[in-house]
Amino acid sequence: MLGVVGDLVEDVIVWLGEPVQHGTDSKVEIFHTRGGSGANVAGFAASLYPTRFIGCVGDDHVGHFLVEDLSATGAEVKVQYRGQSGTIVILIDETGERTMLPQRGASLLLQNVSDDWLEGLEILHVPAYSFDGGPLQHTACDLIRRMKLQGGKVSVDASSTGMLTHYGVEAFLALMAELKPDFLIANESEAAILGLSEAGAPGPNLNRLPHTVVIAKAGPEPTVVHIPGRESIAVPVAPVENIRDLTGAGDAFAAGFLAGYLQSGHLWEACVVGHATAAKVLGSPGASMEKAH
Repeated sequence: MLGVVGDLVEDVIVWLGEPVQHGTDSKVEIFHTRGGSGANVAGFAASLYPTRFIGCVGDDHVGHFLVEDLSATGAEVKVQYRGQSGTIVILIDETGERTMLPQRGASLLLQNVSDDWLEGLEILHVPAYSFDGGPLQHTACDLIRRMKLQGGKVSVDASSTGMLTHYGVEAFLALMAELKPDFLIANESEAAILGLSEAGAPGPNLNRLPHTVVIAKAGPEPTVVHIPGRESIAVPVAPVENIRDLTGAGDAFAAGFLAGYLQSGHLWEACVVGHATAAKVLGSPGASMEKAH
């Protein structure tokens, strides 16, 4: 089983029909969807491989709706209830690029996770957002250590350059060197800011993570997989038409990659499944595969 620990929040997706007009109205379309990087991965992976989500939401109508909606994907949902559910407002420009305004709320309050929530997991996936404050920061590190002790694998997603900058690049690299995740997934800008991969070539900091396979995505360009002690491999990305919203594409890739790896045990095949899963969300509002009406 694939396990995912992290955030489960409400996303408010704003498709801009024009540049934001300061001090007056702007033309937009607005969508309310289930979001959160961790929940996105679990929701996308559930149709591909048995998946369990571990997180925290508010004991409010939003939190209960989010749990029901994620459960409907087929994921097993294990949550604690406390605080107020989080919300992320995401502005999408005409190119599909995102500007995110997060208030993560209860998603940061996960703590004291029981052993049975880890039972049966083969890989535990943790978005780096989980390290960005609150009790969840310590809980995520504890779960990773416990997962490694029981012989499972761990995947970390670098999440965002903004988060990495706030956390500190050096501090994040030191944390990864300590936790020794089996996989670290990053997009082109995240891999570059961490010094792990630049233009597909190994970055100067790659040798600081000798136990970690680094998967460096680059949009439509090949995904490069840096494997400790071996030659890197470059996996081509099939062309995608009608890209409208990049929200959730990285989470969909992670879901497909991890499910594909658990199915095949091969990194190339895992990337192919990751690319195919990500392609399905690029024309939809937010982290969904449902087209806007």
